[in-house]
Amino acid sequence: MITRSLSAACATLLTRILTEYAAADTIMDRFFRSERRLGPADRGVIAETVYGSLRHYRMLSAVAAGTDPLAIIGAFLAIHGGYHARQLAELGIPGPEAIAAAAHADHAPWPFAIKASLPDWLARRLTDQLALAEAAALGAALLQSASLDVRTNTLKTDRETLRAALLTAGHELTPTPFSPWGLRRALRAPLFRTPEFAAGHFEVQDEGSQLIAPLIEPRRGERVLDYCAGAGGKTLHLSALMNNGGTLYACDTSQKRLQRLKERVVRAGLDNVRILAITGGTDTKLKRLHGKIDRVLVDAPCSGTGTLRRSPDIKWRLTEARVTQLATEALEILLYAARLVRPGGRVVYATCSLLNEENEDVIREFLAQTPSFRALATGDILTRRGISLDLPSSPGLRLWPHLHGTDGFFAQALERVI
Repeated sequence: MITRSLSAACATLLTRILTEYAAADTIMDRFFRSERRLGPADRGVIAETVYGSLRHYRMLSAVAAGTDPLAIIGAFLAIHGGYHARQLAELGIPGPEAIAAAAHADHAPWPFAIKASLPDWLARRLTDQLALAEAAALGAALLQSASLDVRTNTLKTDRETLRAALLTAGHELTPTPFSPWGLRRALRAPLFRTPEFAAGHFEVQDEGSQLIAPLIEPRRGERVLDYCAGAGGKTLHLSALMNNGGTLYACDTSQKRLQRLKERVVRAGLDNVRILAITGGTDTKLKRLHGKIDRVLVDAPCSGTGTLRRSPDIKWRLTEARVTQLATEALEILLYAARLVRPGGRVVYATCSLLNEENEDVIREFLAQTPSFRALATGDILTRRGISLDLPSSPGLRLWPHLHGTDGFFAQALERVI
């Protein structure tokens, strides 16, 4: 049972996440560091309650008849914790009787945006792209907690050996249905404390993300470039697919992210990664590589709407104007990255966005501006890599939380023909 002081702490943290421009996990970590009195159990209760309130915020606002943070927490407890009016009152929740009554009312007539807890503009975008029944299924999936997926580092072990070792340590994981390197656990677990993690035998990576690097199909001795490497989840996977051979450039504009990548490269035991801090598309470090790279991955900065199960705070910070800006920037990045590729080489464009504007629309405009490239059938590439997915006839890869149990991803492989 939650206490009055913990419900107040939840309301305070929820307010900070909704008003400060930073990721929820960053704000939460900062909050817990400032509240030393909170033990591990209390922190777990607060984290679960606040993340749940962020996921369901739109519906909770309807139940609470407003946006008072303590009332939002009360609505979450009433709907998802079974709290009745007297219990809510004891926690200091305002209007406990009205909240308890609204929590148990018939919500079926409510519009899609409220039931899916989405801002109106995002709900409209999704229903424009999908039939209402499928949009509803997607909306329901986005309200669920994501599983914990890990990718086996095949340079050091194999999936079954890793699975057995983690089971011995008390962590039962099951093979992911699509990725041949993935293991999954429905609930969070302290896997970072295991000897296997310290030894670089695995990295935490959503199964959908694990299906992007195989689209590169790197060959022994090639030069491959990860243009927006970030902290390097896909860089590490590419190196494993290259069997730690050839040359793999990892580029990013963030020194902080690249420092994190350096640490992960060492733990994974990689020798072929060359880390490049760049200032942008015109950086001289990249000019010397024009027309010389065999394969380029462009994991473009995007809205992150495909990751709402993990980062529900995104939907309350994101705007339509920001989506348009990100799509414009993604096209610019893709156009520049294409200049790095040799004739016969390949670019893979990927996002973790659900929105056409950042995905198919970017590819359509890129091909219109760059006739020297053609789109490849991603399904055929994955089949060659031993990955079986029931994909539509379109050349791009689309992964959906409600269909595949992964985060939402888009990817398109492009070949330079001249």
